[in-house]
Amino acid sequence: MSVVPPRDAGATAQRIADALSGGSAAAEKTIFYVDLNAVSPTTVRAIAGIFVTARVPVNFIDGCILGAPPRPKKPNAGSGHSSVTTATLQDDDEGTEWSQPNIPVSGPHQLSLLPDGAQIAKALKLRSVSPEIGAASGLKMCFAAITKGFLGLVTQSFTTAHRLGVTDELMRELGDVAPDKLASAEKLAPDMPPKAYRWIKEMEEISDTMHDDGGWSKDLFRGLADVYRSVAEDEVLGKEKIGKRKRGTTIADLAAAMAEGLERKRKKTE
Repeated sequence: MSVVPPRDAGATAQRIADALSGGSAAAEKTIFYVDLNAVSPTTVRAIAGIFVTARVPVNFIDGCILGAPPRPKKPNAGSGHSSVTTATLQDDDEGTEWSQPNIPVSGPHQLSLLPDGAQIAKALKLRSVSPEIGAASGLKMCFAAITKGFLGLVTQSFTTAHRLGVTDELMRELGDVAPDKLASAEKLAPDMPPKAYRWIKEMEEISDTMHDDGGWSKDLFRGLADVYRSVAEDEVLGKEKIGKRKRGTTIADLAAAMAEGLERKRKKTE
């Protein structure tokens, strides 16, 4: 199973193909390669082609991850985001409820061909959505366009509001007119800075999807890639690490830090 930053998806597949090339032991086994990376249908088809070109015995499955990493549910917590399902897993002989991401997959191959494949698929919540390679990755791109695209818009809007001195007014108006959007922004945007470096390429892959499969211009999501690039390359926010946060832990401070960074960048270019 390949789960890497989008920029590394192709190189990872090539490493596996190279490792399997010429190996007689590999020919005796049923090998599955499940690509769960945030890439476009065009990219995932090219990745599948790596194994065809290398002539290695791999059953390729296109997949994606929708939702947060698995985590124990808090007592009396709700079901959470619509992209997350609930399962009961055994932990030290005691039932523990976990929130798990959804993992749609597509392509002609099924893990059920493996001796323990059905059990693996059930544990990971794999769900086949199409016999075509590219469908699951396309679903991921359309999903992330809404979720991460929204956070890119939030970042740009709140940063601009900060520079205009109207952040409090923006939050007030959103709270009055669109409280659900304010709640999502306040909850999700502060978690973004440590992940921004990964989301640059993801926005570019979404741009390719919208163009190649949707017929749209590439401009919108190329612009959002630039938003995340600005965060990732910022000398303050770009250093943020998960679990070791200093700046951008609230949406107001995220906007302030980003505005400071853009101002530093402007002065350097003058």
